[in-house]
Amino acid sequence: MRFMKAGPTRFQKTGFVVIKEAISKELAEFVYQYFLLKRKVFSQLKSDGILLPFDDSWGTFQDPQVPNTYSHYADIGMETLLEKVKPKMEEITGLKLTATYSFARIYKNGDVLERHKDRKSCEISTTLNLGGDPWAIYIDEDPKHGKLDENNLYHTDNAKGIEVNLEPGDMLVYRGHDLEHWRETFEGEHCGQVFLHYNQQGSEFESPNDGRPFLGLPRRYINVTRRR
Repeated sequence: MRFMKAGPTRFQKTGFVVIKEAISKELAEFVYQYFLLKRKVFSQLKSDGILLPFDDSWGTFQDPQVPNTYSHYADIGMETLLEKVKPKMEEITGLKLTATYSFARIYKNGDVLERHKDRKSCEISTTLNLGGDPWAIYIDEDPKHGKLDENNLYHTDNAKGIEVNLEPGDMLVYRGHDLEHWRETFEGEHCGQVFLHYNQQGSEFESPNDGRPFLGLPRRYINVTRRR
């Protein structure tokens, strides 16, 4: 599709916007190669029995949203990107933002990302293309489409979405808690993406660092200060 000029007006009108070269292609390639190597190291550590069965400090293949695909909540490098791109995020959305968390994946052939909306810590979301084979993301501009029922099960209207294609270094910014988004069956070999999540400062959802004391800490630290 053809996008109108990116900026706060565009974001306020549709709830999403593409930032071309949010990071340089060189940096995107560096982060992509780093994450490929980390996946390889994780697999070796797991195979050698060095990591405990539920130790996700090096990542996991057990994320239920995309089974058997390598992912990592709050990789320190990705958390650094979370802060690095925040000024561009604020400029392009016209909002003051609070960083919540990062989540990175290396998708494999045959993967599907089902239609969904994000949780409250992902009020303002991004997907940043790191590298690999191209794979479109789709987004539905109507926030009334899709909902959770009383059992926390997601139901979608399956409305037609807008196809967005990103090159390495490009980033789609969208209201992840409001707008349905998804990816259809991946026909390539590998695709590296990192999701960077924020809340609008002062919103009812605001949760700095996703409830952790500071960025970079693993999932087990969520709300740790409240548990003490």
